[in-house]
Amino acid sequence: MSDFPDSASTVPAQAPSRAPAPPRRRTALRHRLAELRGADVPAQPLDARALAALAANPGCGRRALLDGAGVDKTALARSLGSPSGFGQSQFAFMRGNAFEARVKADGGAELLRLTHGRLGGGPEPVPGESAVPELAAAGPEGRAARTALALREATESGGWTLLDHPMLALDVAGTLAFLEPDAVVVHPDGGWTVVEIKSFPMIDGSADAAKVGAAARQAAVYALALERVAERLDPAPPVRHHVLLVCPKDFSNLPTASAIDVRKQLSVTRRQLARLARVEDLAAELPEGVTFDVRRPAAELTASVEAVPATYAPECLSACELAFHCRARAREEGEVTSLGRAIRGELGGLTTVSAVLAAAGVGSEGVGGGDPGDPAVAALRRAAVLRAEALAGGGALGGSSC
Repeated sequence: MSDFPDSASTVPAQAPSRAPAPPRRRTALRHRLAELRGADVPAQPLDARALAALAANPGCGRRALLDGAGVDKTALARSLGSPSGFGQSQFAFMRGNAFEARVKADGGAELLRLTHGRLGGGPEPVPGESAVPELAAAGPEGRAARTALALREATESGGWTLLDHPMLALDVAGTLAFLEPDAVVVHPDGGWTVVEIKSFPMIDGSADAAKVGAAARQAAVYALALERVAERLDPAPPVRHHVLLVCPKDFSNLPTASAIDVRKQLSVTRRQLARLARVEDLAAELPEGVTFDVRRPAAELTASVEAVPATYAPECLSACELAFHCRARAREEGEVTSLGRAIRGELGGLTTVSAVLAAAGVGSEGVGGGDPGDPAVAALRRAAVLRAEALAGGGALGGSSC
């Protein structure tokens, strides 16, 4: 199973990708990130779940740097005294693995049948005649190279091919992320389809909208990485903008599937990842002595984490292990972002709760602050007047007798 539980067409033209950094520069960056993580601490690899969260909050330099350095954010949150409160239970993990094994049984015959039924792409697959290439290799780089070769050979063969847990590589803010989708199907017409297998049910042909949306965002990351592989082939095969979401049917363990259009998620992910600050730039701005080694004292870790700017929003609670820590800091500073991005956008230049209250005239003197010509200030003052009138009316009603 993958980490996250929301017809072929030509991939739109994209801006030229950033030129790769020289080998010596990349080596120096890897050493610097290893120092931040802890010299003998293994790096946590970037995955599609992390990239989907990064794309959803590209302004958060803290998450970008910690993920780029491979810091174990779960352990870091515990060391800071703000452990994360989400994760997949062992039972759900085992159930998901059992369902995925059933979907892929018999050489993926049922999975390919569902793919053909929802997306077409050639004649109906014949059980036992589809290819399932071996993708084992040494290390993630070797697996990514073996996957690229298998994709090319499958495209040239003109038949149905199932790639079980292929490895894809994607450059993100100067750091190479290795991604492992549940499956990729190559159609006889040469098209490539990302397959997401989830254990939440699809009842009467529909599933929980929030979970489908999360799956779509993660699948978009896989599709983006798959596009990078396709670009290196001549001619470039089409990466389908419809991914196949496979779930249990109703309350059974039988698989069913739906084609999910991820063009919107692809566009957002592409744009947001391009906006991410480069990890090396963030690392270069850190003061001396900063470390995210979870074995260090909590006070030292707190100072190091606070040295990296963060952009907290309530959505972080379902996507980032440091959300509780960042929320507490945002509330201490009175940041409006702790109330949500929508509210933050409505308030314009008012970035703190105290500034909002002052603009509304909810201070001790009841005198409003801010520029009266600011639409946000005017709206706040009007809201404060309406609130006062409502409270006054409620008091009168509350004091009357029947």
